[in-house]
Amino acid sequence: MEMRVLNKSICLKSMESTLLYQIALTMAKGVGIHTIKNLLSAWGEEANVFNRTLQELQSIPNIGMTTAQNLLDPLLLEKAKKELNFVARIGGRAIPYTSEDYPTRLRECNDAPFILYTKGNINFNTQHAIGIVGTRKMTNYGKEICEEIISDLADKYPDLLVISGLAHGVDGCAHKKALDLCLSTIGVVGHGLDLMYPAQHRALAEKMMEKGGMVTEYRAGCFVDKKNFVSRNRIIAGLSDVILVVESGEKGGALFTAEFANSYNRDVCAIPGRIGDSCSAGCNQLIKSHQAVMVESAEEIEKLMNWDVSKATHPTINISKFMALSGEQKIIVEALQLSERMEINELVKKTQIPYGKLSSLLFEMEMDDLVRTAPGNVYYLPIGR
Repeated sequence: MEMRVLNKSICLKSMESTLLYQIALTMAKGVGIHTIKNLLSAWGEEANVFNRTLQELQSIPNIGMTTAQNLLDPLLLEKAKKELNFVARIGGRAIPYTSEDYPTRLRECNDAPFILYTKGNINFNTQHAIGIVGTRKMTNYGKEICEEIISDLADKYPDLLVISGLAHGVDGCAHKKALDLCLSTIGVVGHGLDLMYPAQHRALAEKMMEKGGMVTEYRAGCFVDKKNFVSRNRIIAGLSDVILVVESGEKGGALFTAEFANSYNRDVCAIPGRIGDSCSAGCNQLIKSHQAVMVESAEEIEKLMNWDVSKATHPTINISKFMALSGEQKIIVEALQLSERMEINELVKKTQIPYGKLSSLLFEMEMDDLVRTAPGNVYYLPIGR
């Protein structure tokens, strides 16, 4: 007789129960987001996965004997329940990929975490989000230009979300300056929310909770491991519209963030430094190899990102153009006229047009200059047409 996982003793509300199974899936060794998507495609709900036989699990692509046995571990649900209780105890959240609260920018990335653990008061989906990364051995030059760029951007974009890794150096500088300017700021960490690394940033992290907070894919009890910090860099890149590398050594961790950002088709900027300066070697190499755009000011970042586009509360479109639109295109335009800019998932809700069809329609309309796009799958109407 083949093994099945059944744990009837766990009786929670429907939403909590679903989240319990979602967390449990991420705790099975060898199971990542692609495998979870395959499992859900086959059986619809997470709970159904835990009622499968060994043979049924092995019928799913990329699931061998070892991974199937890991999914049948009867302790998974108990471990997940312990994690869920911990998150509730610290006032945090576990946000699954399937939730409407999952960051829209990060959902676009094919290797996004299936579960994000967060603590604080976080709005992931602001119109402007910048990831600022760099060396732990920041120079005065790096500090000055980092603070200057954040200050200049804050003057025009009070909704700016500043994302970094809560490390010493550039990361800490970016978080502190954002707080000074009352901007939201997120620290993406490479460990569970039960730890604070480096410990010296505990007070800084606490200050960030009011307007921002901490984010991680790692559950409580995970050891601080070097590879975790490399992996967390993809989350910094995925949450951002643009990555700014302030200073970096030749092999700095910020270079991994730039690499992830490029793979996600995010813009990457770098501050140039003096030839031979070890703290700028990474930035200079990114610029030289065309992996980053050289910038020296906030204005140059604005132009690169098209953030300096003229705005209007109720954009209008040429009447003759409007009358020529198809029925669904008119619905899209009418929805966009109600908002300055709108992310595609919000457009799906407003228009009731399925995601795939809406994407196709928006592409056609963009080619005809009937709509325009901004980073993060955000759409808006041309002004004054």
